Amino acid sequence: MQADLSPVIAATAHWLTRAYPPSGGALAAALCEVQARQAVTVAAWLRYPTAMDAALVGIAGPGGSARLDWVTGADGTDLDTEDHAWRTWVDEVVASWAACLLADPDLAGLAVADVALGEHEAGTPAEFRRLLTPDATDRRAAALLRHPDLLASVAGLHRGGLLDRLGSGEALVA
Repeated sequence: MQADLSPVIAATAHWLTRAYPPSGGALAAALCEVQARQAVTVAAWLRYPTAMDAALVGIAGPGGSARLDWVTGADGTDLDTEDHAWRTWVDEVVASWAACLLADPDLAGLAVADVALGEHEAGTPAEFRRLLTPDATDRRAAALLRHPDLLASVAGLHRGGLLDRLGSGEALVA
C-alpha cells in the first residue's frame, strides 16, 4: 500500500528536510530524513486511509509545494525544471499534519495508534520509534524539524483538520 503513496511521502519528506534542515553532518541528515519520513508516512496514511484514496491522489496529484514555500518564505520563483518536478508531489495537508506530529509527541502517539487500525498497516506492522520516542541524537539532528515555534506556520495551516480526523476532544485542544 505504501508504494501507492511513495511519491507523495518522498516529496513531502524531502520538502520538510529542505525547509527545516538537519544540524550536523551525514548522520544528522539521515536521522532527520528518517524522522521526517516517519511523520509524513503517518500523516499520509491518515489523509489517504484507503487504497481508493491513495489511487485517487495518484491520479489527481497532491497539489504541490507553492503555498508551503510562500508560508515559509522559501518562495522559489527561479526553480529549475528538476527542482519543480518533485515539488509537484508535495502534499500541503500531509506536510502540515506531519509538522503537527513532529512538534507534538502526544498527538503523534494518537496518530500512530489511529493508523495502526487502518488498511495501510494490514499485514505489515510499521515502526515509528524515531517519531514517537526520539533519543537525544535524533533531537539534535532534527532540532529545526521538531521546533514547535519554527513549525507553527506550516502546522497551523491544517491542524484543525488533523484534530478532526483524530476525533479531537478537549484533551487534544489543550
